[in-house]
This record gives sequence, C-alpha cells and structure tokens, in this order.
Amino acid sequence: MGTIELIRSNSTSSDFQDLVKMLDQELKLRDGDMNSFYHQFNGIKALSEVVVLYLGGKPIACGAFKPFDASSAEVKRMYVKEEARGKGLAGKVLQELEVWASDLNYARLVLETGINQPEAIALYKKHGFVSITNYPPYQGLKTSFCFEKVLSIK
Repeated sequence: MGTIELIRSNSTSSDFQDLVKMLDQELKLRDGDMNSFYHQFNGIKALSEVVVLYLGGKPIACGAFKPFDASSAEVKRMYVKEEARGKGLAGKVLQELEVWASDLNYARLVLETGINQPEAIALYKKHGFVSITNYPPYQGLKTSFCFEKVLSIK
C-alpha cells in the first residue's frame, strides 16, 4: 500500500485545500439541493487543526477540527480520495484528530454528517462515536445526523 504519513497542519496547506475541493465536488453531487445549506458551515479559513494523510508521498485523505464549545471540538472536512477508500485511511485520520484534540484538552468530539454519506456514518460508529440530538444549525433536519465521542482523559 505504500508508506503512510500523517501531517498536522492548518487550512493554509495547499494539499488540504485540494482535497477539500474534491470533497466539495462530491458533496455537491451527493447532497443535491441541500448542498448550499450545508456548504455555508464548511468554510476552511479558520481551521488551525488539520491533518493530511500521505500515502507514498501523495496527499490522499484529510480531516480537521475546530472549537465547538469550552470542552468540545467539531470534526470537519473528512475526506479520502475515491481510489484509496476501503483501506482504513479515514480511520487513521480520525484517530490522529482524536489524539490532537485530547492533547489540546478537549473532552469530546462532535460532528455532523448527512444521510447521503452512509460510509461516513459507518466510519464514525466503528470508531466509537454515538448518535446525539442534532445541534444547531442542524436541529430538526432529517438529512443530518450528529455524533459525539468522549475522549479519554490523559
């Protein structure tokens, strides 16, 4: 499969920006009419905790988190290039985000994903995230699913 390298960065990473462009194109297709609603909450300018996964020296996957409240961070912009899916790479990115958030003293991670991302829902459940009531701005939306994971205390 090649050497895997996880690099912590921020949203100025051109590799991260390129991966997010691919993610946005895919979400536009998957979400259809709802895409413009979701897209407004997915800006990357303020993301200072970004992980890019490199496989054989090439950027293949990414994820990020941002502050959510005093003790929680929100996972954002998780993506794996289509040709590299099914190899556990998203899980590696997610685990790195969990370690980093814990290092920054966050007690839990929260996230939102959509009905049109069944692979994401399965990934989060596999990694110990549990379903929670949708938080703003997703409350009441039947197309959104919110999850949380309490991080282990160091």
